[in-house]
Amino acid sequence: MKQRKFARTLFLAFAALMTVSCTGIPDGVIPVTNFQLNKYLGTWHEIARLDHSFESGLNNVTATYSMRGDGGVRVINRGFNAEENRWNEAEGKAYFVEEPGTGYLKVSFFGPFYGSYIVFGLDDNYQYSMVSGPDKSYLWLLSRAPTVPDSVKQRFLNKAKSLGFDTDSLIFPETTLSL
Repeated sequence: MKQRKFARTLFLAFAALMTVSCTGIPDGVIPVTNFQLNKYLGTWHEIARLDHSFESGLNNVTATYSMRGDGGVRVINRGFNAEENRWNEAEGKAYFVEEPGTGYLKVSFFGPFYGSYIVFGLDDNYQYSMVSGPDKSYLWLLSRAPTVPDSVKQRFLNKAKSLGFDTDSLIFPETTLSL
């Protein structure tokens, strides 16, 4: 009985630690201020990313944000896996970590575990977004359209590199489905 209690306590402590440690902000990354969630809602296309297992092999990736009944944000991430000839989709939820006017949210796709979602670059018209996770191994360039001008890509690369992200490891997934 003591071992079971210890294991449960250890698991809860680990979960709490993961929640705290995964919702941090990487050094030098500053969330945008005057963030307007209503303007951010809708569908974004993934233009570039640092790859992770949960997105590996996916193209035509989109993230769609809408309001939840509890005041949080519903997140639907979707991408096409050409090797398996099928769409992958994950639903999550996000909440502001600080005040709603700061582009610093925590997102969860797996129960009580949250990770940072930090908007650190955003144009005035909410057409392009630069997003980081809890550390510098997570980075995305998002756009309202499936493609972006080279000037937007270059601005993203310059800013990401100046902040210490590994821009040489970025991938630029296909953004037009060719079946």
